Amino acid sequence: MQQPTLVILAAGMGSRFGGLKQITPVDDRGHAIIDYSLFDAYRAGFRKVAFIIKHAIEDDFKSAVGRRMEKYFDVSYVFQELDRLPEGFAVPEGRVKPWGTGHAVSCCRGVVDGPFAVINADDYYGPSAYEALYGFLSQDRPAGDYAMVAYELRNTVTEFGSVARGICRVEDGVLKEVTERTRIEKRGEHAAYTEDGSTWIELKGDTPVSMNCWAFGRDMLEQLARRFPAWLEEHLASDPLRCEYFLPNVAGAVIQEGEGRVSVLPCHEVWHGITYPQDMDSVVSHLRALRVSGVYSDTLLD
Repeated sequence: MQQPTLVILAAGMGSRFGGLKQITPVDDRGHAIIDYSLFDAYRAGFRKVAFIIKHAIEDDFKSAVGRRMEKYFDVSYVFQELDRLPEGFAVPEGRVKPWGTGHAVSCCRGVVDGPFAVINADDYYGPSAYEALYGFLSQDRPAGDYAMVAYELRNTVTEFGSVARGICRVEDGVLKEVTERTRIEKRGEHAAYTEDGSTWIELKGDTPVSMNCWAFGRDMLEQLARRFPAWLEEHLASDPLRCEYFLPNVAGAVIQEGEGRVSVLPCHEVWHGITYPQDMDSVVSHLRALRVSGVYSDTLLD
């Protein structure tokens, strides 16, 4: 078995949060959410990690996280920049928004050379998510045989504003369709989403959702790169400043076209993340409770 790589999406600047949330401390020892994720990943068996960042945050990120992790992981860095585009394309004037998670992962070509998992740097997934990812990736699999850790929607929303989630249709443990909804709001035990800002469509609380917690073979990097030019042709014409190449949408297209199969690995953990500054208190209190109960040590991978 080729040792899988944990790919961590850490290039986003946290516009809604108002700061560099990838390295924002969530405990009194200065650990960020990513420290808990790396601790869980190490316990699950991961020994290779690739951080997707921007050159603008490289020094801060390496100082806060990267260099400490070199004692435990084979560490690589991947840079997602706006001008990393296929030949014949240029950054639209006025564009500052990154190209999205699909573009970020595609930037791993040439660095990640085997099976890999994908997570967000600022999401707390829980120990069982990494156990599921590593268990899946630790077996030899043919091209196109992927997996996704699915969460219940009610466990992934915030009280303080809208979130983006990949809404999943699952049959017999296999992902049949995933649709990115970029504005979902909590409604008690359930939720609702809107596409136009005025019409809201209800979603049940137990709806399975993608939290960008995936297991892929190396061939997925080729899928992402191959499909990107056509996506740019279509979307630059209609929304040049804000369109995003979403990883769940690409996975969905691979499924629909019969080029891949995604097993769904259910997860009943409660997601925690810092989408808005007001989310910080719940993240801090949840992780404190887990330390008190013995799930985490105070030192993690220090």
